This record gives sequence, C-alpha cells and structure tokens, in this order.
Amino acid sequence: MVHNNQSGLQRKPFVNEPALERAERLANLLASIVESSGDAIVSKNLDGIITSWNKAAERIFGYSASEAIGQPITLVIPEDRQSEEIEILTRIRRGERIDHFETVRQRKDGSLIDISLTISPVKDAKGIIVGASKIARDITEQKRNQEQISVLAREAEHRTKNILSNVQAIINLSQSDTSESLKEVISGRIQAMANVHSLFVETRWIGAEVSAIAKQEFAPYLQEGHDKRIVMEGLQIVLEPTTAQAIAVVLHELATNAAKYGALSNAKGWIGLAWSRTEDGQLMLRWTELGGPRVNKPERKGFGSRLIEGTISQLGGNARFDWRSEGLVCEIAVRT
Repeated sequence: MVHNNQSGLQRKPFVNEPALERAERLANLLASIVESSGDAIVSKNLDGIITSWNKAAERIFGYSASEAIGQPITLVIPEDRQSEEIEILTRIRRGERIDHFETVRQRKDGSLIDISLTISPVKDAKGIIVGASKIARDITEQKRNQEQISVLAREAEHRTKNILSNVQAIINLSQSDTSESLKEVISGRIQAMANVHSLFVETRWIGAEVSAIAKQEFAPYLQEGHDKRIVMEGLQIVLEPTTAQAIAVVLHELATNAAKYGALSNAKGWIGLAWSRTEDGQLMLRWTELGGPRVNKPERKGFGSRLIEGTISQLGGNARFDWRSEGLVCEIAVRT
C-alpha cells in the first residue's frame, strides 16, 4: 500500500513551478537556443543600435559581442547599401515582418558575404514596438553554387548550339548516290563528333589532345592490323572543343577516303600524320599517303574535300589538297 501511495504522490515536472521560476527557465532555454543557433541572431532598437549579438553573429561577421553591442547595425552594412537600413526600420515601425530578404553584408575584415535576412518587430509588455530581431543566414556558398549552375547552363547551351550547327553543316555537305549510302556517310561523320565528345568528358570540357583524337579516328583501321601502317608524329597539343570537333571530322573524312580509295585500300600503303604549332598559335596538320593505288587528280572537288574545306573555313583556317600520283597530301592550318 505504501508503494502505491508513493506512486500516487509523484508529480509531473514543473506542474507546481512558480511563475517567476518558470519564466526564468524559459528565458534561459531561449538564450541557449539563440547561442547555439547556426544563424546569426541579432536584436536592435528602433534607432538601429545593436542590443544583442549571438555566437553565430561573431563567427559570420567577425565582430565579438563586446565590439558589436552598442554600435549601429550599419557596422555590417556596405556603404552602397546603407539605405536598406532606413527602409527596414520604417517597415518594422509599421509592425511588418520581413522574410528571406537576400542582400549583402560586410565582415570585420572588409570582405562581403551574401545573406538572407528575416526581421521581426520586438514588442514590450504593452504591445509597443521597441526594436527588431534579425536572423541572418550566410548564403554565400549557395549563391556561388547557383552562379556555377548558371555558368554551366550557359556553357551547355553554347555547346549544344555549336554541336547542332556542326551537324547541320555535315548534313548540308553530305551527298551520295543512294539513300542508304548517304545514311552511312552522315552516320560516320556524326559518330566522329560523338567520339571526340567522350574525350571532352575526360578533361572536363577543357578540350582534347591531337594524338587522342587521331587514335580514336584510326581505331577501326588499327583493329584490322594496320597499326604499323599509320605513323603519327607531333607534340602534345590540346585543342579547345570547337577546333577538336573540326579536326575529328577532318581526320574521319581522310581516313574513310584512304580506306576506300587511298593508302589503306591495299596491303602496302601507309599514312603519315604530323602536326605542330606555329609561333602565331596555328595548328599545322599534314596528312600524307604513300604506297596506295596510283592517284589521279579529280576533275572536280568531291564531297569529302568540300566538307573538309567547309569545316576548316568555319574556324578561319584553310585546307590544301595535293593530289600526287604516289598519294594524297593534305595540309590543314587552323588557329587554336
């Protein structure tokens, strides 16, 4: 029985707590929450003088509480944004709350930070507005990320337009006797562009190196045992994406022509590919075919030649074809 009586005498915490003690406890709890907050929590009077300053405010703005309290809030407002405080105080006096106001504030060291402000009126026991409380969240990193996303979006748009422009040029310059062969020609040229794009991913869209582009375009012929029949020589030169795409299409066209009619169409022919960069920043690329069938200069430019010239001329460069009897020599000059 005693046990049951004791159980019945247990009381819930704070039920009979005196009002003063309860108020003090709640005040301490509130102060603890304010001090442990990751956001700057600041209060000021209607003259804009700082009356409280939590730990997060010290961290974000660089001023200690002793340095900030008693100073005007304009202490952390850049010179060109001082008028914002007048507007804020005017709205607070009217009893308005300001939510998620994004602006810029200044640290003690003079550096600027992006912040989001939420400002509420503070009232006394009679309901009269006597000041304001501010919660300031540092959104500098968020803003930086948003800007990076915007830059990437603009870059993606630019690259997409560039890709579509190149594809359109390829289609316009492509002709064949039958629809099936035309489909094959266009498919091969677009695949050359797709191949070089995989190289861009590896370098985070910085560009692609000439030898890497060439190896990709020669891959189908190297797999057929032609590795000793293709000789490449040149320094490591990274081409920006637009130029890299153009060179990929050019090499694809030259390699395809060599496999059908030139040095790679018989067992004895071979290809030499050499490149260098001139003092004025141009890429000089020389394609040489030897040992293939005897070459006769065509009476008119073929579709492949026109595609190469058109692709290079779009970049302000030029392409020259020398149809020697022992094999084609093609020289490309384009600014990188």
